Amino acid sequence: MNSMQQKQQSGFTLIELMIVVAIIAILAAVAVPQYNDYTLRAKMSEVVLAAAPCKLEVSEVAQSENISTYTAWGCATSTATSQYVESVAVAAGVITVSIQGTSNTGLDAGTVVFTPQNASGTTVTTEGSVYEWSCAPSSVALNKYFPTNCRAVAAAE
Repeated sequence: MNSMQQKQQSGFTLIELMIVVAIIAILAAVAVPQYNDYTLRAKMSEVVLAAAPCKLEVSEVAQSENISTYTAWGCATSTATSQYVESVAVAAGVITVSIQGTSNTGLDAGTVVFTPQNASGTTVTTEGSVYEWSCAPSSVALNKYFPTNCRAVAAAE
């Protein structure tokens, strides 16, 4: 064999490794904000579920009484009910759940409002059957954290 014979290259070059690191950095830059949004959406599912006992109570009361004058809502609480639910309030059948502890200032200052509606989509204000519930966060900016059936509508300009 010739002593001047070159060795065959093995492994990766520095440029190839730098390209791989750059690709991983770009993927991480895209994935981390999406991951944060998904964790906040999971937290908001707990907030939406916090209204379930009140929805049942309002629906039952609306069958026999005027919900606009009914005040003995046993499901309402002014103290924190979970890590992400600051309070649950009911006024004239409309349920308001206040948000806390999400590490997002917009969400922590926000609420979710559930309004009882009859079969024609009109808000139930006195006595009648509750067919469905409209759900909306306190701000359109919070829509991305809530399910599509729970979104605020932007004001018409």
